[in-house]
Amino acid sequence: MASIELETPVTGKYTQPTGLYINNEFVKGVDGKTFEVINPSTEKVICSVHEATEKDVDIAVAAAREAFEGTWRKVTPGARGKLLLKLADLMERDLEKIAAVESLDNGKSITMAKGDVQSAALCIRYYGGWADKIEGKTIDMDPDTLVYTKQEPIGVCGQIIPWNFPMLMWSWKIGPAIACGNVVVLKTAEQTPLSALVTAALIKEAGFPPGVINIISGFGRVAGAAISAHMDIDKVAFTGSTGVGRQIMKAAADSNLKKVTLELGGKSPNIVFDDADIENAISWVNFGIFFNHGQTCCAGSRVYVQEGIYDKFVEAFKQRALANKVGDPFHHETFQGPQVSQLQYDRIMEYIEDGKKAGATVVTGGERHGTEGYFIQPTIFSGVTEDMKIMREEIFGPVCSIAKFSTEEEVIKNANSSNYGLAAAVHTSHINTAIRVSNALKAGTVWVNSYNMLHHQMPFGGYKESGIGRELGEAALANYTQTKSVSIRLGDALF
Repeated sequence: MASIELETPVTGKYTQPTGLYINNEFVKGVDGKTFEVINPSTEKVICSVHEATEKDVDIAVAAAREAFEGTWRKVTPGARGKLLLKLADLMERDLEKIAAVESLDNGKSITMAKGDVQSAALCIRYYGGWADKIEGKTIDMDPDTLVYTKQEPIGVCGQIIPWNFPMLMWSWKIGPAIACGNVVVLKTAEQTPLSALVTAALIKEAGFPPGVINIISGFGRVAGAAISAHMDIDKVAFTGSTGVGRQIMKAAADSNLKKVTLELGGKSPNIVFDDADIENAISWVNFGIFFNHGQTCCAGSRVYVQEGIYDKFVEAFKQRALANKVGDPFHHETFQGPQVSQLQYDRIMEYIEDGKKAGATVVTGGERHGTEGYFIQPTIFSGVTEDMKIMREEIFGPVCSIAKFSTEEEVIKNANSSNYGLAAAVHTSHINTAIRVSNALKAGTVWVNSYNMLHHQMPFGGYKESGIGRELGEAALANYTQTKSVSIRLGDALF
């Protein structure tokens, strides 16, 4: 097995797989290429992993196709469910190690990483429960015809996941695909391949046949592009930026018109009315933007506060943000770790400088944190207007823009003015306001008096340019099944 011995403060020394996981084995890439994985806390190299090229994608797809047309097709839905349940159990058994590895190359706090891995295991277990409950219907058309539908798997699914929630995205993609009887070739983000490879080692232990789940490391422009355009991949699912989502959709159309699911960017509004419980709202607004270092597609980065409490809110929010612990992700008190890469750090700092030049007021933050690693201070801008770049574009970092509003009609108009529509939130003590505004917001998820409360039972996805399709919940099963109608003539000939 292609592997290396590494160490974390949580696990001590452990064996880190570095190969491509194809056909239940870790193998070297055909061309022997590798790439470095960087620790964002120290800016130093952790290790190198094998890079998948187009040739490796071909091999993984061939393995998946062989499994789908062979052994996997004979596995009953109940047996599929048991395999997913076993995988979930193994993930929980190794939770501490998987979380530590995720903190190592992603930089998220160990506390948050443990929560992510637990949620990932719960997601896999949830879809294990769905495997034998995917059913068709009988349709009563006439006495001489028996008509029924079947929900059948699509086939070989290419899946491309981002770097911000490596294990969560791993489970969101694999769980429903496998429950529905598909096979998978999943590419991790080049910044964060390690936790997915550690978890890949559990697939064989769980009892999955070779070729059913294949995990490859590589770059989007090479391996990701090869998956999107592959003629023997039946469906592609992608989570990431809207720009890359467009490219994937075009490649899918230009190749074999494969089915596409996209979970893309966001610039989500977080609305605080005068009658909100300010202390409670501030807690959720803080979590809404600074959770996961602001590297969250549904981050509540546009905060609208009604004029009656605006000044009080801004000052109190400043104090709450200053209390966030920024630093070593392996320290148990850390809330915010580093940004994932130098590229991401530079991009966020450019947005901060743009906000300053545009005339927004820096309430707190706006600078680098420390001297080593890709750390950025939690940053709040006030006095932000709708035309400012920091209010219009997805920053994907710990940067919050606050604007004042007067009326409900005004804030709904501004909240819906974005090209995105992934999520939103409303903070109010009046249920009528909560329901009325929630209904008016053009977003796939609306939280009331909370934020970022995702759950494997609740569908998640976007309106407008935030994506196509829904992940999680029963709704995700539709992404990985296709309906077959069967009509059986029982009566005599008609013609």
